[in-house]
Amino acid sequence: MPEPLDDPYRDLLERLSNAYGPTGFEGDVRAIVREELEPIGDSLETDGVGSLITRVQGSSERPRVMFASHMDELGLLVRRITKEGYLKFVPLGGWLDQSIINQRWVVLTRNGPIPGVTGIKTVHVMTPEDRGKVFKKDDIFIDVGATSKEDAEERLGIRPGDAVAPDSKFLPLAGGDLYLGKAWDDRVGVTVMIEVLKALKASGHPNTVFGVATVQEEVGLRGAQTSAWSVEPDIGFSIESGVAGDYPGISEDEAQERLGGGPGIFLHDSSMLPNSRLRDLVMDTAREIGQPLQFNVLSGYGQDGAMIQKTRSGVPSINITVPTRYLHSHTGVIHRNDVAGAIRLVTEVVRRLDEETVARLRSFD
Repeated sequence: MPEPLDDPYRDLLERLSNAYGPTGFEGDVRAIVREELEPIGDSLETDGVGSLITRVQGSSERPRVMFASHMDELGLLVRRITKEGYLKFVPLGGWLDQSIINQRWVVLTRNGPIPGVTGIKTVHVMTPEDRGKVFKKDDIFIDVGATSKEDAEERLGIRPGDAVAPDSKFLPLAGGDLYLGKAWDDRVGVTVMIEVLKALKASGHPNTVFGVATVQEEVGLRGAQTSAWSVEPDIGFSIESGVAGDYPGISEDEAQERLGGGPGIFLHDSSMLPNSRLRDLVMDTAREIGQPLQFNVLSGYGQDGAMIQKTRSGVPSINITVPTRYLHSHTGVIHRNDVAGAIRLVTEVVRRLDEETVARLRSFD
């Protein structure tokens, strides 16, 4: 394998990707984010559902600019333990049933992580009809090596309600530009947010910025809703994983981003239309600084910006993304240059968000 290329963001990407943080169980991820933000935040607190909110004061109290990047990843939740010691589960977030089969997992118990694997009956005993069908999640189970229900409960410490996280480790692909890892949705956005806050702290900005690492995005954008009401922003940014369309089986009409083509902005998704003047500011800024920018128009999807946009009397908002392959599975792929480009672009846009500019963005006259 070639030597890894120099990348100032690689270590943080790796730590965040490898951390376990299923929806509703984001504690390990929150600890990393807190460690990164404590040296730069003027305040750091959590709201009532667990989103972490940091404030980075600029030269003016207002406008208030809010970033939202969600810490949670898709996972499972133990429903019950069979008498033989196998675990039945419900999904946390939008899994495809076929992506759950024969994967490694970690059960997050009060005694520590317990490894396991999802299983179905072997192909050798399946009927021809069974071999061609998609197995439903209710037919799948987790094998943790227990010999009985009592063994799983007493020796392994597993209980109903325990979270289950994908077990998939960070790895650069050949050449070093592409990063393989789990939970890029949305640990890549969390990385961008952290690094933007660091850059703004170092250089200054004409506003007050709130970086929010949100929770429970995958089950209804819940953390963005509560934190946006707390922050009361004038402008909102969702920083997310984008939907790459550069691999077999997906068409340009379904998704338009490509790895290595720069960060993207969503012009449409099922949860939000961006503020058109904020959209234009992002596009103009990208052109001024020579940053390649991509666009995506999706018929599905949903993201934290939708909740920011609907806060109180309404907030001009936009979704800025890092293109990502194979979302909502054990392993995704991103390009390191797209991460760097997103950091650069968002930092430069926020430096332009003074009181006069934000007043114009919020005007519909």
